[in-house]
Amino acid sequence: MGQWKQKTLTRKNWMAFTGLFLCLFLVIHFLGNLQLLLPEEKAHLQFNYYSHLLSGNIIIKIISWVLYISIIVHVIYAIIITLTNKRSRDVKYHYDRRGTVSKWYTRNMGLLGTIIFIFLVIHFRDFWYVYKFGSLPLDARGNKDLYTLVVAVYSETWYVLIYVLCMVALCYHLIHGFFSAARTLGVYHPRYVRWIKVFGWLYSVGICAGFALIPVYVHFLK
Repeated sequence: MGQWKQKTLTRKNWMAFTGLFLCLFLVIHFLGNLQLLLPEEKAHLQFNYYSHLLSGNIIIKIISWVLYISIIVHVIYAIIITLTNKRSRDVKYHYDRRGTVSKWYTRNMGLLGTIIFIFLVIHFRDFWYVYKFGSLPLDARGNKDLYTLVVAVYSETWYVLIYVLCMVALCYHLIHGFFSAARTLGVYHPRYVRWIKVFGWLYSVGICAGFALIPVYVHFLK
């Protein structure tokens, strides 16, 4: 039992650390994407230059590999913890009524995580893969024209709707994940719990609403 608890704690620690790193990356990624909200001509050249700058920076490449590894580790440990909890649970939620007191998104983190993972695969395919291995045209400065690709993809109404819905799923996933990480790392103290809740909600809603706003803005105003 002691070894099982230690393994579970270690897995949750990895989930917490990788999750917090991904939260930090979301902020950086969002700040970069804000350039899409600039006037069209300026956004076109600046966003392409920004993308080119990131692709040729060795530090960014290292961070990118850490990002990829973090996503994989986060997904793997999420699956392991979910399966372990299901096997070790003697009584289901609908028998012990835990489902009546827990939030619906807490009970459906697996579903939310699956939606987000599928979205990531589509997102990487449509932008990262095309930028790295596709044949994008060049802009006036000789940089790959990722901006035109983004505008073309976000011109599709169905894509924007799916994007916004996935941001809703991400928001609830972040809310639960943020509080869970705080508990795992031992910072969910009664003295600070109110501020942790406020910060977690503000971060989750703010970052997801911001990401959702960008494709909607590009779709209707670009």
